[in-house]
Amino acid sequence: MDLAFERRGSGEPLILIHGIGHHWQAWLPVLDRLAAARTVIALDLPGFGASPGLPDGIPYTAESLADAVESFCALLGVREPHVAGNSLGGYIALELASRGVVRTATALSPAGFWSRRELLYCQAVLRGLRAMARSLPPEQLAKTAENPRLRTISAGVLVARPSRLDPAALIAATEALAGSTGFDETLESFGGLMPPAPPKTPVTIAWGEHDRLLLRRQAVRAARWSGQRVKLLKGCGHVPMSDDPELVARVIVQR
Repeated sequence: MDLAFERRGSGEPLILIHGIGHHWQAWLPVLDRLAAARTVIALDLPGFGASPGLPDGIPYTAESLADAVESFCALLGVREPHVAGNSLGGYIALELASRGVVRTATALSPAGFWSRRELLYCQAVLRGLRAMARSLPPEQLAKTAENPRLRTISAGVLVARPSRLDPAALIAATEALAGSTGFDETLESFGGLMPPAPPKTPVTIAWGEHDRLLLRRQAVRAARWSGQRVKLLKGCGHVPMSDDPELVARVIVQR
């Protein structure tokens, strides 16, 4: 697939995959740190950011989005890259590891390790965030992003430290969420999402200490699935890249 992407750095290739409703710019806080050690390719998933949607007849599921990432890598001539993802992107990274098509995979608070109640909670929160993003007129969105208290209300469920969010980045992320054509169908597909098959390549899973969307107790299930201890991202929320860029980059590169 011909996806929108940003490429920086040199070295072994590293594919970065964002979460549902987000865009490649989610990785901006860590992009240059990672590019110091890797050729970093941060992409927009089909139906998100600036990427076109999936072809007609192909449903939005984590597996079909993983297919799209795999096809995208083939189109670029990138074979067996490292891959890192957050939330839905974390699940996709683990799915690619289970297929054995990546060299290593790092998953930050990956989707798919929830109980039924936790899944319903996650879907309800994301629907609420999407509705809010679509209802805010531009002038109100700008005021929300600039006001520390309103920024905490709007983004506190996703990041532990809303004060570290760049207002312009929050505006862009909110607009991306509002405009994601693949959002609704992808979110609905979460109801049938189960952990992928056992990985064929090395994986690292890390969880935000203050994750308020995919609660950190889900890390216990991820640890059982992976057969190894899950790393705790201290002081971080569900989308940890802005909370502690140095820590996140170190987990991805050093494994």
